[in-house]
Amino acid sequence: MILSSSAFVDNGLIPAKYTCDGADISPPLIWDEIPSATQSLALIVDDPDAPGRTFVHWVVYDIPPTIKQLPEKIIGSKTIPSCGVQGKNDFGNFGYGGPCPPSGTHRYFFHLYALDKKLNLESGANKNQIIRVMEGHVLEKAELIGRYKRQG
Repeated sequence: MILSSSAFVDNGLIPAKYTCDGADISPPLIWDEIPSATQSLALIVDDPDAPGRTFVHWVVYDIPPTIKQLPEKIIGSKTIPSCGVQGKNDFGNFGYGGPCPPSGTHRYFFHLYALDKKLNLESGANKNQIIRVMEGHVLEKAELIGRYKRQG
């Protein structure tokens, strides 16, 4: 499985447009080579370099396997019409919350999971709830890493 973005390369810098220093909108994501047995996809974006704990920036689940991308600027709502369900990030909001590291350069991990079932969780589930329900149902995983350091 392959996960990429037209906005940045793997291990490259995330443009400020997709961060708290810019428009704070979600970057475009595209994926390919999904296993044929996939029933749904889940996306988790987090920052393991955050002080104290891994900070979750975005969770989307129950993405149909026929969907091959998420366009730029997904709105922060409970659902993405015909595209999946959004959970709550560690900012306490639905949808995407861009990088905003307090100091230094942080890494942002975009994890895409191919699952053998739909999670059927209510909107607003957090990363830990999603991980728990996904356990034993991950067919394959793809990863894209972006880096970001605050401007000025």
